[in-house]
Amino acid sequence: MVLCQGGEAAVVPAAGEKEPEVQMSREDDGATGQRCLCPAPGVEAAGAEERRGCGCCSGLSWPSCCKAPGTKKKAACPGLGLFYTVLSAFLFSVASLFLKKIEDVHSVEVSAFRCIFQMAFVLPGLIYYKTGFLGPKGKRIFLFFRGFLGSSAMILLYYAYQVMPLADATVITFSSPVFTSLLAWIFLKEKYSIWDLLFTLFAITGVILIARPPFLFGSNITGIEGSYTEHLKGTIAAITSTVSAALTFVILRKVGKSVHYFLSIWYYAVIGLIGCVIALFVMNEWRLPHCGKDRVLLILIGLLGLGGQIFLTKALQIEKAGPVAIMKTMDVVFAFILQILFLNHLPTWWTVGGALCVVASSSGTAIRKWRQTLKKAKENEI
Repeated sequence: MVLCQGGEAAVVPAAGEKEPEVQMSREDDGATGQRCLCPAPGVEAAGAEERRGCGCCSGLSWPSCCKAPGTKKKAACPGLGLFYTVLSAFLFSVASLFLKKIEDVHSVEVSAFRCIFQMAFVLPGLIYYKTGFLGPKGKRIFLFFRGFLGSSAMILLYYAYQVMPLADATVITFSSPVFTSLLAWIFLKEKYSIWDLLFTLFAITGVILIARPPFLFGSNITGIEGSYTEHLKGTIAAITSTVSAALTFVILRKVGKSVHYFLSIWYYAVIGLIGCVIALFVMNEWRLPHCGKDRVLLILIGLLGLGGQIFLTKALQIEKAGPVAIMKTMDVVFAFILQILFLNHLPTWWTVGGALCVVASSSGTAIRKWRQTLKKAKENEI
């Protein structure tokens, strides 16, 4: 008999020579995370017609228990993780468009409102799933850094959106997979080859084409919003946001499914709100929006940001990082479309060239990592 508890499995011998008894899961009572007993492979559960889902297996019947040795958990719907990724990209893109439409509200204050909305909507989920508010002891340090780095990436990205063209900021942040490979090599001891170095150089080239520093492109810079100083600040903020997001990806993959995605978002919102409040008092930038339109946009940004965060986290939990990173190219596509349709700002050829470099490097990195994962999986099967 296989004892499933807390995401780990252990074999428990049956008493005497009797056939192993089956204890029903308590999931029907709404107690998730409770101890459940799953019959070992080859042992049929009594009353097969009344089989119920095991709490550790997301509703799969006992012979297919994900914790039973020699069995694999089957995806409920092929491609669901990729659909979640596209939906997340669309929601984030629309939220960034609304951010461009807001007037006279600092990006840190917008981030604070988004964190408040995330806390309000995630709190009932934490209570319903009985996950607690701190998480497993061995995972709290990872959750803290996930919250700190994720919220920092959000604040910096919102600032970049306000001072840069929407497509430019999106393209820079899309180089995240390249930095993820580098950081995974440092922290997760993953292999970093000459191909990874080449993709990194491609991404850096794309960022340079978008930033267009004067010492390379001269003093006449076109296609930017406002002064070049603001454009440069936005570029630095976008790059820093990208590195923070890459670190968040590494942490999420490290934690995996051992922590409920609602708890991950809870840390993100709480730590982000604390940081935003401190920053607003230091900068003396706290003020309520003057008009009703800005207030509505703030609410929509909070809702869309929450939805995008949930779908992205779910995608990373049920799909490999490679396909998710490839599908996130839709971020760039949505950004260009929304910028042209609603902001009347045509991207320059420099931006298009930089976007091609960044998308090529990110997609190449994702495809290579994906193939390595598939190859390793086949070797383990053999």
